[in-house]
Amino acid sequence: MLIHSTWTLSVSEPTILPRSYNLELVKLLHHKIGLELGSEVIPSISFSGICGLHTTSYDFFTFQPQEFYQLSLCGLKESSSKALSLLNLNESLEFLGAKFNIINRDDKITSYEKLYTNLVANEPEPIRQFKFKFITPTAFAQGGLTLPIPIPTLMFRSWLERWNNFAPVYLGNDELIAYLSHAIFLKHHNIKTRSWQLQRGYVNGFVGDVTLQIFNRADPLLANVANLLVQYALFAGTGIKTRLGMGQTQSI
Repeated sequence: MLIHSTWTLSVSEPTILPRSYNLELVKLLHHKIGLELGSEVIPSISFSGICGLHTTSYDFFTFQPQEFYQLSLCGLKESSSKALSLLNLNESLEFLGAKFNIINRDDKITSYEKLYTNLVANEPEPIRQFKFKFITPTAFAQGGLTLPIPIPTLMFRSWLERWNNFAPVYLGNDELIAYLSHAIFLKHHNIKTRSWQLQRGYVNGFVGDVTLQIFNRADPLLANVANLLVQYALFAGTGIKTRLGMGQTQSI
């Protein structure tokens, strides 16, 4: 089971939170779900933080009553997804003295088997171009460095690691990544760097739009595997610290 749950939120008055609020919020949500934060090497929950238009002043965000905001949580394995599906936030979400009213909840539910069957096993016509919107700062860890750059190989490696860890269908390892690195290239991007505040310090990541292209010579089966991982990114997120709000990804 895979689930992507999105809550639409609003505030009744201007609401101020510290830029590092995400850690407190994700702790609260994990507690409500019944999961221990940080107990997994590869997190089975991804988290978006509160997304939407807000103003920034020094180390604080201000959320405005005329705006709507979104909060997303995704479950990547059966137990986490079931716990998330049962999460009831009632009419409001309250933490750090702030109160967000809950307007709506939308759930997208599928399974690894269904994704694999529809996108690979049924041998659909391959999709050769992928367009993404990175909603929250996205970065990759490589060689002790943090890279705020949309490198296709690192994107696919991130998704494949999570897929192979949680899915009943194994897709491959370094050989698959090596093939995709020669079959897919970055065609276009419109990104900017943005910092993501943590409890201690911050991480730089990129946000914005990215387009990847597959060469026509690429094997159709492996092109479909690439598309499978692209669709999986909606649930898994991309790159590092997805459990803390980074790497929220939409395929557009």
